Amino acid sequence: MKVAFVLGVFFMLLACSPYNKVVKSDDYDQKFSMANSLYQDDSKRAYEKAIVLFEQVYQHAPKTKEGEVSYFLMAKSYYAKADYYMAGYFFGSYIQRFPYSLNNEEALFLTAMCSVNNSPKWSLDQTETYEALNAVQAFVDKYPTSPLIDSCNKIIDDLAYKLEFKDYNKVMLYDKTGNYKAAVSYADLFMEKFPLSIHEEEVRMASIKNAYFLAENSIESKKKERIEETLQRYRTFVADFPSSSYLSSLKLLLKPLEKDYEF
Repeated sequence: MKVAFVLGVFFMLLACSPYNKVVKSDDYDQKFSMANSLYQDDSKRAYEKAIVLFEQVYQHAPKTKEGEVSYFLMAKSYYAKADYYMAGYFFGSYIQRFPYSLNNEEALFLTAMCSVNNSPKWSLDQTETYEALNAVQAFVDKYPTSPLIDSCNKIIDDLAYKLEFKDYNKVMLYDKTGNYKAAVSYADLFMEKFPLSIHEEEVRMASIKNAYFLAENSIESKKKERIEETLQRYRTFVADFPSSSYLSSLKLLLKPLEKDYEF
């Protein structure tokens, strides 16, 4: 009984708080003022409260300056509290509702940043990383003289490397597990996709090693052709990386072929 009484008093006090009074009031100037104050408070709980008030102001007067500002700050409030899916939706919607707003450059940039923040770590499905790349590129195309372009280019490089690193690890996984055919195929595919990769030397070394084992484990009718292909990979590697630290191990690997093949 005593606990119920205390809880009753607590909820009565909560209902009578200044914030709740403003939420329930018809004074939209006060709602707008309090929403702005809460937005400046820089805390997750304050942003949540501000969103409620900004939404009320916008619904009450969507075509006014206060309505536009409320919609934009509602999107920024979602972004500030790291709700990037909701923020992305509202930034995109803001651009559609207010196509001539001076805030649209920032809104499009933050839309892209929502996608960037939703990009997962490299080991997971990268669908959202591709979406983020497209979103950032869309901003660059729309605002090529923006002071944010340098930041965008850095972000694009970081996202692209995440995709590259995922594919690099796929090659290394097939190499580690002795899946020779897949390792060779994915190494070739990797070099097609990322011809300037910092992992080129290691990936090409893996392709030679796995091509050799694939040849050695092939049926006789395919063995000669695959050995010759392996040696061609090796010759090209030596030409491109004459000082590679992998050369000694590759020479040792291919040593059994010395008697019958020139390399």
